[in-house]
Amino acid sequence: MATDTDTDVLTGDESGRSQDRERSGNAVINWMEGLSEGAYAYLLLLPAFALLTLVAFYPMIRTFVMSLRADQTRGMDPLGGFVGIENYVDILTGNARLARQFLDVGLTGSFPFIELGTPFFQQALFVTLAFAIISVIMETLIGFGQAYVLDQDFRGRRWVRVAIILPWAVPIVIQGMIFFLMFQPTVGFGSDLMQSIGLFSSTPLANSRDAFIIILVADIWKSSAFMALLILAGLQSVDRSLYDVARVAGASPWQRFKLITLPLVMPALLVAMLFRTMDAMRVFGLIESTAGCTTVPSLTCLVVEAMFGGTRIYATAAAVAFSTALVIGLIIGGYIVLFRDTEGGMY
Repeated sequence: MATDTDTDVLTGDESGRSQDRERSGNAVINWMEGLSEGAYAYLLLLPAFALLTLVAFYPMIRTFVMSLRADQTRGMDPLGGFVGIENYVDILTGNARLARQFLDVGLTGSFPFIELGTPFFQQALFVTLAFAIISVIMETLIGFGQAYVLDQDFRGRRWVRVAIILPWAVPIVIQGMIFFLMFQPTVGFGSDLMQSIGLFSSTPLANSRDAFIIILVADIWKSSAFMALLILAGLQSVDRSLYDVARVAGASPWQRFKLITLPLVMPALLVAMLFRTMDAMRVFGLIESTAGCTTVPSLTCLVVEAMFGGTRIYATAAAVAFSTALVIGLIIGGYIVLFRDTEGGMY
């Protein structure tokens, strides 16, 4: 039977623990309050970093480990023994056992600046980089023009905005089928029209050069709206009083654009270009639904063909996937350098 003295002891112990917890909580709060703004921001981002590590970096590490093993086409285990960087050497030298030939000689001839003897990885890398560079540049220019128009105050601006955004709402597969049917010789009008002016062959979707141009146009038609939306957000954040001051100072429209609009919208512009570049480097669905990966290969096409092309060469597919991630990482690094030199960017 507990006495009053025991009760007092228990109450004292609980009170002591409560005070210890309170002192610990105050210490944590005091420690957080003593952090700099940058350190506090990183502390808040720590859960996001942990989730990113779990979702993104762990699969990348597993992919790299897979790429260091041999392909195993027989037996239950799809991976063989450790071979080091042999798979990377094979994809760079053209000795990788890929699922099927890209840029078929009988249908396509040679792709611009690419010889048919070039290893498949270099073909896919060239096609992917060319697609990303050309599409992002064109979409940035067109998107900037569209955003600049939408930033003005005019009657019917709401309907113009809907018309510009509408292509972005079209699913990729539907987009690919639209351009596939448009340039089918017996169905669409695009093939006959372009052939009549001497730009395309009679079967453009079976020709690497023609199909590459068609896919570029399809991507620019759809993704310029995405660029326009992000750039428009940057334009609308510019203080309008700056333009009034510039007009009073006698600045011409070009000077106002060069000295006010472009510097202040540059952070949003670089973010838009970064997103579009990463998306363009992963292009697959548009190619496959329009002309097919055998006509216009990309790095993602190479990974899919190595995985599901009929032979189990998972280690080679992992090597190509990890190499693709490295290329995208280098491009992101270049954008980060641009951000550091841009006002309002990352420091």
